[in-house]
Amino acid sequence: MSQIIAFIAKLGAMLHPWMSEIATALVACCIVVFATDINRVLRKALSGQGFFVRTWVFVLVNAFGYGLAIVSVSPWLARQLKSMPSQWMLLLLLVAFFAVGAWAQRNRQV
Repeated sequence: MSQIIAFIAKLGAMLHPWMSEIATALVACCIVVFATDINRVLRKALSGQGFFVRTWVFVLVNAFGYGLAIVSVSPWLARQLKSMPSQWMLLLLLVAFFAVGAWAQRNRQV
């Protein structure tokens, strides 16, 4: 069992140089999967507003909100993942990407 844990830890340690890119990919995947739901909620909330207000909010949320989320959350997530033991970080990343993929498949976004 210790050999398996050591192997998983070694694989996880190999990901450390690319942790920034991995964190960015995870955040971007989450945004892509959940953006439809967020936009649907915004559309319902702004249904009584005029065209200019709806368009302005859509641009703010999609261009600046999602971009700001990627830029601000990705470095934080990379730091959190780097601070974890390598074997747990690898397993967490696998579960997270599979969960995002399963959610996207369930909601037919793939």
